[in-house]
Amino acid sequence: MKKLRLFILSLLLMNITSAQKGITNTSASPFAPLKSVNMGEVRFTTGFWAERFAVCRDAMVPQLWNTYTSKDFCYAFENFRIAAGLDTGKFRGPSFHDGDFYKTLEAMAAMFAATKDKKLDTEMDEAIAVIAKAQKEDGYIYTKSIIEQQKNGKAKMFDDKLSFEAYNFGHLMTAACVHYRATGKTSLLDVAKKAADFLIGFYNMATPEQARNAICPSHYMGIVELYRTTGEKKYLDLAKKLVDIRGTTEGTDDNSDRLPFREMTSVNGHAVRANYLFAGVADLYAEIGDTTLMHTLKIMWDDVVKHKMYVTGGCGALYDGLSMEGISYKPDSIQKIQQAYGKAYQLPNITAHNETCANIGNLLWNWRMLQLTGDSRYADVMELELYNSILSGISMDGTKYFYTNPLAASKEYPYDLRWSGGRQSYISKSNCCPPNAIRTIAEVSDYMYSVGQEGLYVNLYGSNELHTTLSDGTPIVLEQTTNYPWDGKITITFKQATSKKVQVFLRIPSGTTRLSLKINGEYVETYGSTGKGYVAVIEKWKTGDQLTLDLVMPVTLLESNPLVEETRNQVAVKCGPVVYCLESNDVPGTNVFDVMLPANAKWQTVPTTIAGGKVMALQTTAMVKTKEDWNDRLYQKLNTEIKPKTIRLIPYYAWANRGQSDMTVWMPVMR
Repeated sequence: MKKLRLFILSLLLMNITSAQKGITNTSASPFAPLKSVNMGEVRFTTGFWAERFAVCRDAMVPQLWNTYTSKDFCYAFENFRIAAGLDTGKFRGPSFHDGDFYKTLEAMAAMFAATKDKKLDTEMDEAIAVIAKAQKEDGYIYTKSIIEQQKNGKAKMFDDKLSFEAYNFGHLMTAACVHYRATGKTSLLDVAKKAADFLIGFYNMATPEQARNAICPSHYMGIVELYRTTGEKKYLDLAKKLVDIRGTTEGTDDNSDRLPFREMTSVNGHAVRANYLFAGVADLYAEIGDTTLMHTLKIMWDDVVKHKMYVTGGCGALYDGLSMEGISYKPDSIQKIQQAYGKAYQLPNITAHNETCANIGNLLWNWRMLQLTGDSRYADVMELELYNSILSGISMDGTKYFYTNPLAASKEYPYDLRWSGGRQSYISKSNCCPPNAIRTIAEVSDYMYSVGQEGLYVNLYGSNELHTTLSDGTPIVLEQTTNYPWDGKITITFKQATSKKVQVFLRIPSGTTRLSLKINGEYVETYGSTGKGYVAVIEKWKTGDQLTLDLVMPVTLLESNPLVEETRNQVAVKCGPVVYCLESNDVPGTNVFDVMLPANAKWQTVPTTIAGGKVMALQTTAMVKTKEDWNDRLYQKLNTEIKPKTIRLIPYYAWANRGQSDMTVWMPVMR
């Protein structure tokens, strides 16, 4: 009996230990050379991300929880209560409401991993108990369908090709894995396993049409993560099967399944669906190493980054449009697409869609590509997303949100765009972005470092403390101190001596023009390189040793490929990873679209505060056209009257925090 008790205890301890993994657990993934550090091993201390994390902890997460558990609006959790038989009523909200609630739970779990706030733990326990009660005996859980079945007795599953059933299942699985790693509890994981087992049985019996009804495939990521968490190969087999059957029946460009995945040559459709697909396939590659998957992933990445991604990292140029397929041949094959990638170089500004969820999808995809390759170009895209097109989706105080993230805004634009009108605390037409953005901010610390066979990789910069263990068992305790992104100096102080030589890999961000390395104040003249954007320093580190990286990241004027019609002869301003914009609040009495930047502009950094958040503004002298009166004319004689004016640019992510305004990222250049 004593031996049995010890055996059970060892299993429990093993489970609790295994729970402490990153948000994506590649620790045992055979084809991912970089591994995540464990949740809770990185703690922000001061500076940029510490401030954003504090806003997430104190404002974003509490407001999100209150919103999604409200009985007066949103109704997401109320749907679970009705499905569980704890209340009566009808389903209210969009069909992806369940998934939004799971994202909310994931944000709560990630915040709990960092804070150990018992209130978060209790609230999650109470919600998970209701979710478990709502789940059917066979594992099916989709409140919209369950509530309808209660009323009419008809069991319909995956019959609607526009249903978000699989999407909801996917976010359940991801949230369950994060919750398990944060708390060591299996309550939500048990629900997710039961749901995944249902999917296995369902897809064994489903018609081809039912099998392809997965319009936003978050479940690819979720199923692979469930495999990593449980070690049960049946989940990996399911993920492989789902990727293999894509495009084998009639699909659409909008859903990126007109063709089988391995035959795709360009990105055409809904940007969220596409980016989630690519992230999920990258997860599958990490486990099975199928090079045909990686081949297509690289083709897709090149198409997005070289032809279709905005300078802010934004993804999905079009509100509505037509797919590329059939434009120059077979006109009858043209398909309608929405919230989608457009043609190569089709990047409008005022009408840019750039849904926050799509930008998050790009982050998720590039994070996985970084783990698979160790190539810093993927971290560059991650950083671009985080500092620009993801943060722009959340107000500085963490209480209001954008669904779309355009690169220009004008009160004179003659059309009302969906989701326009400024930031909102609850986006009634579709509130999927706020919980997605908040879980992302709560999890930023998990992207900061990776562990490889050769040592520790520093992927992103921000003041923090790290307590982790390398792959050979060497403990690492260090503190990173920096004012990045406003300053390029990063100091890493080792708080604990290492028992052997340890190699530290430091990412050199794109846009860096010069760098220097010091150890304890002495320049390091010779250092290693991975050849993939990281420099390497190897030492047997002593307690108190300091490794200092100094990056020179000047203000840079960027121009676009001439094939991007809307920004020809214009420039965008970038400093480090931060893209800047001109907002009407900072040039009162001047139309932002009348401002022209000299190519040789001299820039001055100006610390300022916007809506309680610290930012670094840029100031220079520009030229401004005198005011024009167009009187409803389409064309008129060129206005050549210009005058100098001091202007101030702010980080793009900070715009629209001072009331409704005009804004532009791109400005005409005077060469």
